[in-house]
Order: sequence, then structure tokens, then C-alpha cells
Amino acid sequence: MIRKLPAYRVFLIISGAAAVLFTTYGFITAIYRVQTAGLNPLQLVLVGTVLELSVFLFEIPTGLVADVYSRRQSVIIGYALIGAGFVLEGSLPLFATILLAQVLWGVGYTFISGAQDAWLADEIGEERLTQAYLRASQMGRLGALAGILIGMSLGTVRLGLPMLIAGGCFVALSFFLILFMPETGFAPTPRPERNSWGKMGDTFRDGLEVVRGRSTLMLILAITVFFGLSSEGWDRLREAHLLENFTFPVVGPLEGPVLWFGALSIAGLALSFSATEVIRRRVKEEQAAALIGMQLGLNLVVIGGIAFFGLARTFGPAVAAMTAVYVARSANGPLFRGWINKQIEPRVRATVLSMWGQMDAIGQIIGGPILGAVATAISIPAAMGGVALLLTPVPVLFLVALRWTVRAKERGAIERGV
Repeated sequence: MIRKLPAYRVFLIISGAAAVLFTTYGFITAIYRVQTAGLNPLQLVLVGTVLELSVFLFEIPTGLVADVYSRRQSVIIGYALIGAGFVLEGSLPLFATILLAQVLWGVGYTFISGAQDAWLADEIGEERLTQAYLRASQMGRLGALAGILIGMSLGTVRLGLPMLIAGGCFVALSFFLILFMPETGFAPTPRPERNSWGKMGDTFRDGLEVVRGRSTLMLILAITVFFGLSSEGWDRLREAHLLENFTFPVVGPLEGPVLWFGALSIAGLALSFSATEVIRRRVKEEQAAALIGMQLGLNLVVIGGIAFFGLARTFGPAVAAMTAVYVARSANGPLFRGWINKQIEPRVRATVLSMWGQMDAIGQIIGGPILGAVATAISIPAAMGGVALLLTPVPVLFLVALRWTVRAKERGAIERGV
């Protein structure tokens, strides 16, 4: 009988391998879908919409597998399905098969979502989780860098090859987990605690009740909706804009989209890491106004960068704008998540965060096709203008939150007699 590996070691292996393989696949998808599959802008966005819709619809039924039968089995099934989806997309560059691949990927993700974290907590205990996540985050950054380099190497041979290799390796990872992944701490979740469609509706209603009583949470919810409405248009169309409307120059070894996108991805990783570190050192968690002000500034950079990207007519300024948006969004993400958690009482945190995720997903499902239709009927630059327009309420909402925070601090100082 094959001896199982320690759960902590298996988790780190999963984290590193998944980072490498997701980046290897994701790095090449935009180029593959535009140049090999020939998708138009609306089709590109619909690919993302199908993925989001699959996750939204299957989160509940697949969660029952992890709750009732086995978290280990759920994780294994998930990675196998993701791998099958990647292989299918890389094998047949057709719109229909790419959509089916997104369904497989989305359903596979829902098998892993929640189950992997719950399995880890069962196996190593909650007191070791923070250390495990920190180490996994480090491996994830290294894995992303390796995935970019692997994707560049394979993509220069054939655009679909990184997808095939990444998918095959995900299937191999699932077989590895069958052999070596332990499960000693699992106990079926009691029926009242299991996820269900009824519970999902209850969560949404309970979240609304909590949010209605807190003005800041209402602002956060509104910001989340605008983030969701705009994100799919940017995420799915930015590379297509470069591929269709610009000529990639030859600069030293950089020649063609594959090598250029690889270099830009590496530069974006380095810059976003540096920007996040600068923000981490300068902004203290207790300085609520500073946290909100930083988010206000970062989102102004995002809106200006997207608008400039859509208006740019030469390659250099377009690339500079795209990189600025990437860095600002990467830096804003942790600040926004931290701000959300600071506004929620611990007893209702899970409820409000679940509702927040639902609203973000709904926004993406609604906004993506609309922006894709604009890009197809008019132009991708017009869709970029639409993305920027959908984001314009966000700085206004952050400004309102900043004023509320400053006034609350002033009232507190007056009450203390300062």
C-alpha cells in the first residue's frame, strides 16, 4: 500500500503546481482565442461569462460532495475536470468547444472551492493555517513566474501547446492526489450547515438586512457591483485590443505577441509586487481615512489608464497604460478586501462576504455580454470607453466614504474633548 504524504506537504505541492499550470494556460489564452480560434470581441467576453455562470450555478451542488462524501475526492475531481477543460480547448479551436471547456473548468473550480481549504483545516488544524497560506502564497508567486516562462517557450512552438500541457499536468496532478493525498480528519457536515439553494437565498437576504443598517456597507456593495459590471470587458478584451489594433515592434529578443505578452506579464508581476510592498509599509491598518484615500487614488489611475488605453494609437503608450491598470488593480485588491472585513462584525462576516461574492459574479454575468456587444458592433476602443464609464461612480463612492470617515473621526475627537 502506498503511504500518504503529510497534508501540509501535499498542500504546498498543489499550490505550486496549480500556480504554474494556471499561469501556463492563462498566459496564452487571449492570443490563442484571437489568432487561432478567430473569436470576435463578443465571443471573447461570452467565454468569460460562461465560466462565471458555470461557477455561479454549480457552486451549491458540487459543494455537497465535499460536505457529505469527501473533501479529498472533491479536490481530486476538480483538478481532473479543469485539466480536461484545458485539453479540450487546446485541441479544438472552435467557439463551441471553448465554451464547453469553460463549463468543465468552472465546474471543476467549484469542486475545489471551499473543499481544499476545509480539507487543509481538517488535516493540519486551524492554528497552522496562516503559516500554510503564507508559504503557499510565496510558492504561488514563484509558480506564476515559472508558468509565464513555460508558456512563452511552448507558445512559440504552437499556440495551443501550453493549454494541452497544462491540462495534461492537471490530470496527472489528480492521479498524484489519488495516491498521496491523505484524509484523516473528515467528518460529514451536519445537514443544517450544508450549502443549498435555499441557504444561498437566505444568505443573500440576511446579507441585505445587515447591509441596510450600515451606510458604509451599502457603499461597498455599490462599488462591488460596478467592479463586477466592468471587469469582464477589461479582462477579456485588453489583449484582443493589442492584437487587433497594434503592430508588435521588434525590440531586441522581443518579437511577436507571445514573447511580448510574456515580458509584459513578468514586468507586471514585478511592479505589482513592488507597489503592494510600498503601500503595505506606508499605510497602517488603523488609518481608515488613509486606506480609503489610497483606494480612491488607485481607482482614478485605473479609470484613466483604461480610457487612455482605449484612445492610444501607438503601441508604447497602450502598453504603458495597460501595465499601469494592472499594477493599480493588483494593489487595490488587498486594500479593498481589508476595508470590507473591517466594516463587518465577526458574527455576520461570512454572510456578508458570501453576498459580496454573489453580487460581483452577477455584475460580471450582466456587464460582460453588454461590453462585448459594444466591442463587436462598434469597436474595442469603444468598449474600453464603456469600461471606464462604468467605473466612474467608484471614485465618487470612495470620496463619500472618505468624508464620512473624516467626519466620524472629528466627532469622536470632539466627544473626547480634544
